[in-house]
Amino acid sequence: MTPIEEQTVLITGATDGLGRAMARELAAQGATLVLHGRSQERGEALLAELRAETGNDRISYLLADFARLSDVHKLAEQAAGLERLDVLVNNAGIGVELDRQESWDGHELTFQVDYLAAYVLAVRLAPLLALSAPARIVNVSSAGQAPINFDDVMLRRRWDGVQAYCQAKLAQIMLTFDLAEALAGTGVTVNALHPASYMPTKMVVNLFTPQSTVAEGVRHTLRLVTDPALEGVTGRYFNRSDEARASSQAYESGARSRLRTLSEELTGVPFGAAR
Repeated sequence: MTPIEEQTVLITGATDGLGRAMARELAAQGATLVLHGRSQERGEALLAELRAETGNDRISYLLADFARLSDVHKLAEQAAGLERLDVLVNNAGIGVELDRQESWDGHELTFQVDYLAAYVLAVRLAPLLALSAPARIVNVSSAGQAPINFDDVMLRRRWDGVQAYCQAKLAQIMLTFDLAEALAGTGVTVNALHPASYMPTKMVVNLFTPQSTVAEGVRHTLRLVTDPALEGVTGRYFNRSDEARASSQAYESGARSRLRTLSEELTGVPFGAAR
């Protein structure tokens, strides 16, 4: 395994909550960080804070609003131009929304931000990760999972914020399993996890009572990023630090095939580009 101080790690959703705390920990460990967010002002403040706290000046920031697929593609292009990429952490996401919203591309917002953006980045950056191998993709998912209704993925007929969130998180796990198979033998591992339950992040506190600390979520997520014992471990879903079984649809080849086809149609990125 490449020493962490020689690794380049891309973390999406790094200006808040779990992503921000992970960035602070990895900066202190000496990693080269590429951090993503959708506010230039907050991004600049984050860089200044991390550099002052850790003395690590190998930290950069890329701006992208995942409600616009054009921004996601731009982020993928920028990251693909890096000299190397050892870890992609797909962390950005939104929680349970009270009202249905659409992205600039006309897609249900949660599905785009929580899943389609991760699909684009993982598939488009897989070749660079393979060139940098051993490398890892870590998808921050959830224990909250629900089968995808392929007849109404965008929930136009019946909106439900919990369904929107849980199906997007299951889609992340389905992507994890597919990418692990596609990238077998390349030195790139792909795993997903539920980091902790109801951490006190902004997507939680307005709707739920926090049950776990952000530090707990960081510990479990960083394990998938840095633990040498997990080198070569791929295609797994973890509930915190324990390997677990995801919702049954994740293991249905037909459902995963339908999701791949839908993802290609919605993003314009062929799944085969990951190979």
